[in-house]
Amino acid sequence: MDSLFIEDIGVITVVIFGVVLLLVMGLTLILFFYLSRKKIIQKELEKKTLELNHQKEMLKATIVAQEAERNRIAQDLHDAISAKLNVVSLSANFLLEEENVTEQETYEIINHMLKVTNKTIESSRKIAHNLLPPILEKFGLGAALEELCDEFNNSKKVQVSSKIEYTTGRLSKDNELHVFRIVQELMNNSMRHGKAKGIELNFNPKEENLFLYYKDDGLGFDTKKIGIQKGLGLRNIETRVSLLQGEISYHSEKQKGVEVEITI
Repeated sequence: MDSLFIEDIGVITVVIFGVVLLLVMGLTLILFFYLSRKKIIQKELEKKTLELNHQKEMLKATIVAQEAERNRIAQDLHDAISAKLNVVSLSANFLLEEENVTEQETYEIINHMLKVTNKTIESSRKIAHNLLPPILEKFGLGAALEELCDEFNNSKKVQVSSKIEYTTGRLSKDNELHVFRIVQELMNNSMRHGKAKGIELNFNPKEENLFLYYKDDGLGFDTKKIGIQKGLGLRNIETRVSLLQGEISYHSEKQKGVEVEITI
């Protein structure tokens, strides 16, 4: 009897120990899954926060770029249009108010007014062209980029070599304008800040994506300090690349020019 009782106690002890062990293992697994799930949720929240901060930065950069563009247009209108129209207005008032104006003086004033008017018309065309190049609207991105390269070549200040392989309509009109502005900004940066004498531009398909390669032989910059040196131009470029859902990388050294690779 005693031996059977002892055996029963032993069995009960083993069962209780097994149940406790299973409970501990169960609680451990539950705690593990809880902590793992909490960590995953925390990572997701951090990721979402980073995305939101990035979107805020892009929005801020877009607003800054828009304001800068508005200021530039306002300055162009003031310098190139308002000032010239003011000259025409003064000349017209002079002819109306002055009585002792000779025929020769009248002819000279009118001739000057016509010249100023023609210059004003030409200035307004340039401003309109900068806002939206007509060739981009009519013939697409490829033709617009070729014309842009020709314009820089014709300036005689820089030599541009280009290879553009683009099928019209592959990008939407808005996205074509983004690409055009990116290349325009890169070229302007090369001329103004890089003092470049040579520019290379390749724009072509790469599998399912579009690949843009840009290089100049200008002053270059330290890529380690790009976050500090990043001006409005580079921020504007990065904002447009983001809107295109693309990726951008810079390669540069001081006095060794700049290479930019963009995949759209």
